[in-house]
Amino acid sequence: MPDAPALTLVPTPIGNLEDITLRAIRVLGEADLVLAEDTRVSGRLLQHLGLKKPLLSYHLHNEHQQVPRLLERLEKGEKMALVSDAGTPGISDPGFLLVRECLARGLAVECLPGPTALVPALLKSGFGAERFTFEGFLPVKKGRQTRLQELAPELRTMIFYESPHRLVKTLTQLAEVFGPQRPASVSRELTKLFEETVNGTLASLAADFGALGRHQGRNCAGGGRQPHPAAPPRQGRPLRPRRRRRSR
Repeated sequence: MPDAPALTLVPTPIGNLEDITLRAIRVLGEADLVLAEDTRVSGRLLQHLGLKKPLLSYHLHNEHQQVPRLLERLEKGEKMALVSDAGTPGISDPGFLLVRECLARGLAVECLPGPTALVPALLKSGFGAERFTFEGFLPVKKGRQTRLQELAPELRTMIFYESPHRLVKTLTQLAEVFGPQRPASVSRELTKLFEETVNGTLASLAADFGALGRHQGRNCAGGGRQPHPAAPPRQGRPLRPRRRRRSR
């Protein structure tokens, strides 16, 4: 019998709260402590699930300080669940450092399957999922151009995460380095009421989203070379500004 996990990574919905799994609810309910990227966000989720659990802030800016203390508690037998604000912990969110140190000390770690934005964005792009690479967030400043130049020859579909306020800038830079006619796809508000996926070229997407001005919502931009020479058709409704609204 494998050791019972000391730490469990628990994916949480990226938008629609119905995407939480029964197993995730059970694990959260059995945990002695829930490590949360933002305790306010996770607190609302636990409240929605009818769970009352101690929450401890664990994020990019404090993980190095928190890990030694958490390891001491885990070695004493506490069971912890790690969640991020949305999606799977460790995928462009904190989690790797704690997992690595747990394994180094012989503490069992488990990761539940569950929501992550990259998979629906990839499949909705229509580019094919036989071979792809996930690049997460590009460097904001230092090393950004170097990374783009390294990725320019990539033949597989590439998936990027980007924040709303940098989306147009990133699409523009991708068009400059990868070529303006390279097929691309942008998915935003995944699993929410105003979910949208738009396909086109890097240049056309940069122009379309630039014309919208300020837009809301988490964005996952997937761009890559298609196996067919034709640019993919535009999908979904015409682009328009979105109202800030959370679906349940």
